[in-house]
Amino acid sequence: MGGGGRGRARAQGRGAGRRLALAARRLCDAPLWAQIAPGNAASLRAFLAAGFAPMGAEALLVAAESR
Repeated sequence: MGGGGRGRARAQGRGAGRRLALAARRLCDAPLWAQIAPGNAASLRAFLAAGFAPMGAEALLVAAESR
């Protein structure tokens, strides 16, 4: 849904994310991992509803600038 988010409002709240996550699970025979941004609550809910289980968290660290 490109286009700067114009289609987002039409799809939001209609279960499209959950259906997509379910389809991915059905199409893949191997273990399937999803990486979801910590602040993306809607995506997290969709993947949980599709049967995914949280396995941990990830933190991205960068070196501080030299002083």
